[in-house]
Amino acid sequence: MVPLFWNVNYKKMSMVEYSVSDRIGFITLNRPDKRNALSFEMVTELKAAFAKAESDERVKVIVLKANGESFCAGADLAYLQQLQQNSFEENLADSSHLKELFLSIYMANKVVIAQVEGHAIAGGCGLAAVCDFVFSIPEAKFGYTEVKIGFIPAIVMVFLLRKVGERIGKELLLTGDLYTAEETKQMGVINFISNTQQIESDVLMFAEKLISGNSGNSMKVTKQTISEIQSMKLEDALDFAAQKNAEVRASDDCKKGIAAFLSKEKIMW
Repeated sequence: MVPLFWNVNYKKMSMVEYSVSDRIGFITLNRPDKRNALSFEMVTELKAAFAKAESDERVKVIVLKANGESFCAGADLAYLQQLQQNSFEENLADSSHLKELFLSIYMANKVVIAQVEGHAIAGGCGLAAVCDFVFSIPEAKFGYTEVKIGFIPAIVMVFLLRKVGERIGKELLLTGDLYTAEETKQMGVINFISNTQQIESDVLMFAEKLISGNSGNSMKVTKQTISEIQSMKLEDALDFAAQKNAEVRASDDCKKGIAAFLSKEKIMW
C-alpha cells in the first residue's frame, strides 16, 4: 500500500498536490478538468494535506493555490446529484466532513494564504475566504451562488460573517451574485490584487516577510486568540487574553525577541 505522503519535499496525490520550499508548504487543488470542484474525495485529500502541513516542521506558512483556469467552482455537479439520494444522516455526515476541512484551515496553527488565479464560486469562495490572507488576480470572480440552485451556503457563512459582518455577509449570501476581485476586496473578503504575471512572486514575497520577520509561535497564538475571543463575553475575552499574554511572555521566542530588541540586533526567525 502506498503511503499518503512520501518522505520527500514533493508528493502528488490524485486531486491535491503537496510540496515544501523555503519553509512554505504549498497545497494545490489538482482537478483542472473539473474546475477544481469539491467532491468527498477531494475534501478528504485537502484535510490530509492541511494536517500534513500543520505537522511538517519544515513549514512555517501555508499557501493554498490551484492548477488550471479556476480556483474552485464549488461542489462537483455529479457529487450534488449523488447527495440527492442520501438520507439525512448521510448528508449530515457529509456536511460535517466539509465543516472539518474549513475548521482545520481556520484553526490552523500556521498562517494560510490563498493564491486565487481563477474564479472562486460557492464552496470555492468559502475555501478562499476562510484563509488568513487572500491574493487574487483582477479577472477572478467571487460569489456564493448556492441560493440560485435551492441550496444554502450554511457552512461557509459561519466563517464569512466573522470576516465581513452581517451587512456584507447578507449581500453576498442572499443575492448569490458574482463579484469582481476589486469589489470583493472592497467588501473585505480578499486582501490583495496582483496581475497574473506578478501574483506568484507577490505571494512568495509576502510569505517570506511573515517567515523571516515574525515569530511562528506568536503568529500561532495570535490566530488562536482571534478565533477564541470573538464568541466570548467581554470580561471572559479579557481574562483569556491576559492568560495568553502571560503564557507567551515565558516562551523561548519572546525571550529571544526581547533580548534581540534590547541589544538592537536584527532577528531572523
